[in-house]
Amino acid sequence: MSTESTQITCPNCGTEIAINEILAHQTEERLRREMEQKMAGQRHLLQEEKKNLEADRLAFEEKKKKENELFQERLSAAREAERKKLDEEMQLKLEEQKKELARQLEEKQGAQLKMLQEDLEKKQLESRQMKQRELELLEQQRLLKTQTEDLEMTLKKQFLEKEELVRQEAARKEQERNELKFKEYEKKFEDQKKLIEELQRKSQQGSMQLQGEVQELAIEQWLRENFPLDVIEEIKKGVRGADCVQLINTHNRPNIGAIYYESKRTKDFQPAWIEKFKADMREKGAQFGVLVTDVLPKDMQRLGQREGIWICTYEEFKGLCFVLRESVILLQHAAAVQENKGEKMSMLYDFLTGNEFRMQVEAIVEGFTQMQEDLNSERRAMETIWKKREKQIQKVLFNTNQMYGSVKGIAGNAIGSIKALELPGADEE
Repeated sequence: MSTESTQITCPNCGTEIAINEILAHQTEERLRREMEQKMAGQRHLLQEEKKNLEADRLAFEEKKKKENELFQERLSAAREAERKKLDEEMQLKLEEQKKELARQLEEKQGAQLKMLQEDLEKKQLESRQMKQRELELLEQQRLLKTQTEDLEMTLKKQFLEKEELVRQEAARKEQERNELKFKEYEKKFEDQKKLIEELQRKSQQGSMQLQGEVQELAIEQWLRENFPLDVIEEIKKGVRGADCVQLINTHNRPNIGAIYYESKRTKDFQPAWIEKFKADMREKGAQFGVLVTDVLPKDMQRLGQREGIWICTYEEFKGLCFVLRESVILLQHAAAVQENKGEKMSMLYDFLTGNEFRMQVEAIVEGFTQMQEDLNSERRAMETIWKKREKQIQKVLFNTNQMYGSVKGIAGNAIGSIKALELPGADEE
């Protein structure tokens, strides 16, 4: 077909229209509609197939679920049967073990309770013995204390009686001395005048030695003024010994004793003074020694004794010298009284008034005190041990009762009764 035959002219507008193109377009539209219809039919078939497959899958899942549930039921039943079988076997073994354990426990606890009971009885016996011993020691201590108090009262009474005699004698002598007072005062005035002149002379030197010598002279002058019957001997400079010695005399007996005095006026107290002073006392045979110092030892606040030596200041010396002199007179009087006693009474009196008896009494009291402290310590220690053992026994009995009750509750009458763990009359019930 030629080109001219495939085109037509529009009678209205005169436009040429290709017939072949129109036919081709119509054919294409028809084929497209047919294809879409076929594809729609295929899609519908696919949807139906998909629904069928989903239904088959759900049916399969349901079937599988039911089969699994059935399998689980069968498996659970099998497991339950096996568990029951194992429980029965374990129960049998447990019953056998409980019986054996109860038997062993009864044997072991019986032996242990017997041992603990024997130990407790032994400790109770020891406690009774210790208490008896303590009572005996307390009785001995009481007797010793009573005897010591009686002895102290006797000695104190004797001392007071002697002191009263000495006081009466001193009063009588004082009356006799009153007649000589005036002459003594005159002599003291002259001595004091000489002392002042001597002090004025020495005060001009201005040295530590001067200060010491001033105190030495003051001590000697004080002793001469207050004890005119005594002899106050000055130890010359350069001679080994103290500063002065007071030789004590009474109206009845001369030279009945001696008191040794030494003066120190330094900034520091030297402990070495004491040993040297004691050696000088032994050499002179003095009953007492007095160290007069401006500075006391660091641990002393006032006058006192240190290794048998009296240490004091100058002001304290003024009162101490009277006490020591009276003590020497009392010692001499006691010695004179002993001369009229028998040999045994003299020995007994010397012993009772000596340091040996005092030290022995102190040693006995210290010994009893130490024994009392040791006994208290032992008693506290034993009470602690008994409390601990008692707690252990209670713990063992408690645990035994708990275990026996548990086993008895499980096994019942299969476990033999233990009388120590049962109430009285429980077997009859």
